Amino acid sequence: MGKSTQLRLLADALTEKGLPVTCTREPGGSPGAERLRTFLLAGGHELSPDAEVLVHFASRMDHIERTIRPALEAGHIVLCDRFTDSTLAYQGYGLSHGDPARIAFIERLIELVGLVPDATLLFSAPRAQARKRVDARGGAADRYERLDELFHDRVAAGYQALAAAHPRRIHPIDASPPAELVQRDVLRVVERLLPA
Repeated sequence: MGKSTQLRLLADALTEKGLPVTCTREPGGSPGAERLRTFLLAGGHELSPDAEVLVHFASRMDHIERTIRPALEAGHIVLCDRFTDSTLAYQGYGLSHGDPARIAFIERLIELVGLVPDATLLFSAPRAQARKRVDARGGAADRYERLDELFHDRVAAGYQALAAAHPRRIHPIDASPPAELVQRDVLRVVERLLPA
């Protein structure tokens, strides 16, 4: 059980406390963004690296405008499965091998978006365990999941670099234990952020 399971368990725990919660995901999270998700994850296109980044941000802006901001304005806690850090990790570190120019390009777009999470939970598990979870989920692997192990090593290194750069916001979570133990660690982080 991976991050989607943990998001659902966290949403349940917050709802039990009487807190309004909106769960969403990226890429996707709004009708237009979901169509772009299909385009991005299915593959079969030959976009330049910067163009691919821009498609991710087009999806993100629609998601923010149609789902995230309205939920925040309604007083909801928004739980999002992936956000801007994922673009840095996948497109900046994974696909672009940590190219400083591409990372700077993505960071400029993040500044333009102007929405930073209060907290980011960084789930990590050994790659073999993560692969088993993807296989157990069933269905076809998306174009990123089909990339080689060196790509996934670069993505993991990118996430670690981001965690080191933003220790107050990014909270590493060991996702290798059973789900209930992982959930305990998740709640420990999130409960510190809740209103008294």
